[in-house]
Amino acid sequence: MRNGTARRVALGGMLFALALVFSAAEGALAPALGLPPGVKPGLANIVVMYALFFLGRGPAVSLVLLKALFAALTRGLSAGALSLSGGLLSIGLLMLLLLPREKPSLVLLSVAGAISHNLGQLLMASLWLGTGISLAYAPVLILSGIAMGSLTALSLRLLLPALERAGIARHSGEKEDGAPKSSPKP
Repeated sequence: MRNGTARRVALGGMLFALALVFSAAEGALAPALGLPPGVKPGLANIVVMYALFFLGRGPAVSLVLLKALFAALTRGLSAGALSLSGGLLSIGLLMLLLLPREKPSLVLLSVAGAISHNLGQLLMASLWLGTGISLAYAPVLILSGIAMGSLTALSLRLLLPALERAGIARHSGEKEDGAPKSSPKP
C-alpha cells in the first residue's frame, strides 16, 4: 500500500512539473504563432485531462489548484485568479460531462473544457476590471477554444499509446485491477 501511495505522489509531482513546463512553453509559443491576446494552445490542459481520466477527480482538481497557486506566486494575484477561475470551471464541466454512463468523445470533452476555461477567465477578468467590456472578446475565445480544444484532444490521443506502453495509462476498457472502467471515447 505504501509503495502505491508513493507512486501516486511521485506521479502527481511529475504531472505538476510537466504542466508547468507546458504552460511556460505555450506562453512563449503563443506570441510566436501570432495568436490573439489570451489565446494559448492549451498544452497544460493535456496534463489535467490525463489526471482526470486516469487518476481521478482529486488529483485533477489538485493540479488545477496548484497551477493557480503557482501562477499567483510567479505572475501575481490577477494571473492566479484567472488561472483558478478558468481551471475550476473547466474541470467542473468535465466532471459533469463524465457522469453519464455513455461518455462523450475526447474531442467534445476537450473542446468543452477549453471553451469553459476561456469563459471562466473572461468572467473573472470582467469582475476584476468591474466592467463587461471584456465580454465582447467572448467570440474570439469561443472560437479559439474550439480550435485549441481540438488540438489538445488530438495531442492526448496521440500520447495515449505511449503512456499505455509506459504503464501510466490503462486501456480505456480497464482499471488497474482489470475491472471495466468508464472513460471518454477516442
